[in-house]
Amino acid sequence: MRAYAKTDVGSKRAMNQDYMYCSENSVGSFRNLYIVADGMGGHKAGDYASKLCVERMVQSIEQSEHKTPVSMFEEAVEAANEAVYTEAQENEAYEGMGTTLVACTMQEDTLYVANIGDSRLYLLRDDEILQITDDHSLVEEMVKQGNITESEARVHPQKNIITRAVGIDESVQADFFEVEIRQDDIIMLCSDGLSNMVEDEDIEYIVKHSKSLQDAGETLVARANENGGSDNITVVLARVCA
Repeated sequence: MRAYAKTDVGSKRAMNQDYMYCSENSVGSFRNLYIVADGMGGHKAGDYASKLCVERMVQSIEQSEHKTPVSMFEEAVEAANEAVYTEAQENEAYEGMGTTLVACTMQEDTLYVANIGDSRLYLLRDDEILQITDDHSLVEEMVKQGNITESEARVHPQKNIITRAVGIDESVQADFFEVEIRQDDIIMLCSDGLSNMVEDEDIEYIVKHSKSLQDAGETLVARANENGGSDNITVVLARVCA
């Protein structure tokens, strides 16, 4: 695996509430691990929620005795949700905090993905870009019902309302995906500060025409800022190698 990760506060926000984790090396029984979380809440609550979520997930995976990636992710999501929910209930400063989550690991020729909220995972292969995860958001539900188009969803005034998040309730249900991967596939995890600011076809073009993952990541963040940078921007890129 080769990977690069970058996070940026954006052009409009004073604080970065995104948090990421990028390990090309083993984490517990996983060969690698990549996570992006986008926190929400009042002053300092969102950044704490995303950081706590990621740290508890990593800790859980490091200590897990489960044998399959999905069961390990399920356990990690439960641990993260319990940690964020408990802090929100017990500390008034963190009341109402929560976070999105998208995580993946590549084992042999299979990509295992977990997601909650509207942070996304894409697969870039040859000349196409595929969104693997589904957004848990109000506008995504409106798109599925045929009330608005994908283009309208991108600029909809309620586009930031998510319908599922870590830490809001005592329990949370993640979506899980298993995807066959090939050599030279590129996996991209990102917060909505990137996906709302840069069209999918532009993401695909930038990644394809960049000389390295670092160049691609830096260009994507710069483009999101050029297009308004209205939110924190986080991107993790990983290439499948032989």
